[in-house]
Amino acid sequence: MAFREARPFLIAAFVVTVVFFLLLPWMSFLPILAFIYILYFFRDPEREISPNPLDIVAPADGVVISVGEFEENVFTKQKMKRVAIFLSVFDVHVNRAPVAGTIKQTVHKPGEFLDARHPEIDVRNESLDWWLETTRGTVVVRQIAGLIARRIVAWSKEGESLAKGQRFGMIRFGSRTDVYLPEECEVLVEKGQRVAGGSSLIARWPEK
Repeated sequence: MAFREARPFLIAAFVVTVVFFLLLPWMSFLPILAFIYILYFFRDPEREISPNPLDIVAPADGVVISVGEFEENVFTKQKMKRVAIFLSVFDVHVNRAPVAGTIKQTVHKPGEFLDARHPEIDVRNESLDWWLETTRGTVVVRQIAGLIARRIVAWSKEGESLAKGQRFGMIRFGSRTDVYLPEECEVLVEKGQRVAGGSSLIARWPEK
């Protein structure tokens, strides 16, 4: 699916490359580099997903920039444990479900395009929230567009069931993905830690 999102950019880069090759051949390496970068950005590697039902995995590649308790103000309207992950323009931007569950509702919020590390990005920027209902409780994933990322892409829709680690969308060119978890979950990551979507464990459900 990620390659499908890349096609318009690849076609544009190819056309520009041809034009440069005909008119300014000595500069044609620039659009060629852009073409290569687009292929790199839209990569979608396979990941090994933990089979343990208690494990909660990272929804995206990137660096954890915030861990703590914050109010989830779209669905639950209550404090939850939040793990915020910053995705640079060099990270894989495919988002994966941190838990197995059903998409009960999604909410798109238009907004600004502040840098993804801005402290108010979660309330001021364009975002798409996902309510995942699981057998253990509600989990919310928030895709947030950043300064460069101007489009959030959803591949799944309300009513669908997602397996843990399943791809459900992506954000183009630099962004942030937040996960809101019930307070009884044990967070396993800390600020500054790098994670890989689908394969890195970020939290764990308590034993019943």
